[in-house]
Amino acid sequence: MAVAEQRSFELDPAQTKVSFTLGDVLHTVHGTFRLKRGTISFDEVTGHATGELVVDATSGDSGSHARDSKMHKEILQSQKFPEIIFTPQRFKGTLAKTGKSHLDVEGEFTIHGESHPMTLAVEVDSGNSTIADTSFDVPYVKWGMKNPSTFFLRVSDKVQISIHAVARVTNAGMAKPATQKNISR
Repeated sequence: MAVAEQRSFELDPAQTKVSFTLGDVLHTVHGTFRLKRGTISFDEVTGHATGELVVDATSGDSGSHARDSKMHKEILQSQKFPEIIFTPQRFKGTLAKTGKSHLDVEGEFTIHGESHPMTLAVEVDSGNSTIADTSFDVPYVKWGMKNPSTFFLRVSDKVQISIHAVARVTNAGMAKPATQKNISR
C-alpha cells in the first residue's frame, strides 16, 4: 500500500506581505493589501493541493486617499467584492522538507466576483518557518474591471502582484495510507 505524504501550512497574516505595482506614464504606483487568512495543503503522491489564500480587497492602500477611493469604488468595487481568493488545486515540483524548492501551483484566482485559472510559480524556503514568494500579473481590464486611465494619465492594463508569505507547518508531513482514489492522476 502506498503512503501519501500530506503537508499542510497556515499562513501568518501579520507577517505575510501582499503588494501591488501599477505603472503609468508619469510614475509607478506601489501599494499593499492585507492577507485575511490562508491555508494550503499538498498531497505529494497525487499532486493535489487544497486550501485558500484570502486577501482583504477593502484593505488596498497606495498611500493616496483619492486614488484608493477610486480603486475601491470604481475598479475593485471592494464593498461588493470584499475578498480576493486563490484556491490551489494541483502542484508540480517537489517540496523539500528543509531548504529551497520551486513549485508551480495551479488553481483558481477569484477577483471582482469572477474566477480565472492561474498558475503561480512559487519559490519556497522551508526551515523553522516556511517562506514562500511569488509574483504574477493580473490583467484586470481583460478580466472586466474598469481601466482608471484618463485623457492625461495612462496606466497599465495589468497590475503586478507580489506575495511574500510566512507560514507554519500544521502537520509535519503526516503519513497516511493512500487510497486508490487519491493516488490516481
